[in-house]
Amino acid sequence: MTALKIALPKGALYEDSVALLKAAGLDTTGLDAPDRQLMFDRGDWMYFIVRPTDVPIFVSLGGVDCAICGRDSLAEQGLAVSELVDLGFGACTFVVAEPACAGHSAEEHYRRRGVMRVATKYPNITQRYYDSIGTQVEIVKMHGNIELAPLCGMAERIVDITATGKTLRDNNLVVVTEVLDSTARFIGNTASTRTDPRVRELATRLQAIVVPAPQKGDTAVD
Repeated sequence: MTALKIALPKGALYEDSVALLKAAGLDTTGLDAPDRQLMFDRGDWMYFIVRPTDVPIFVSLGGVDCAICGRDSLAEQGLAVSELVDLGFGACTFVVAEPACAGHSAEEHYRRRGVMRVATKYPNITQRYYDSIGTQVEIVKMHGNIELAPLCGMAERIVDITATGKTLRDNNLVVVTEVLDSTARFIGNTASTRTDPRVRELATRLQAIVVPAPQKGDTAVD
């Protein structure tokens, strides 16, 4: 039988993802310090280290059988995958934020112009949120440092992901409302989940050892 192909996300979720797979009894040799290596063949398991935003693509198109991925990436991509286990770690929240000194200026802009300009790295999540509340928005797609957008007049508000709110506070931004909570998820390719019992078995093993996500107010890393 061929190895079960598993995608792991680079970045903030990576270390906890490797630790969880190791706790579940998988051979994770070499994953603790991957350097520039992106693929690890461990016999029964084959690991692929990919960008977090690309994980749903690898899973949905069958490049891998299963993966660990943040709910934020799943929601933004909106691709067909099987969400199997909430792994509990990597807890964070999508929020709408604006300058602390803004007052009601965003609403005033909206009443006057009929549209609100919002900067974000997550245009799909942002558009769905504003559609749900019936607000017309012009989305400014950015790739980083979106906190600067309202501070220099490029946008009235931002939609971003945060764990503690420290980055927002450091840039004199305040949360207007929360949009979506996110934690790491174990996901499977729809066909692999249905036809390969190893995917469902791994989901069961992970479910048995996951730690519940932090509740609101718990300390986390931003």
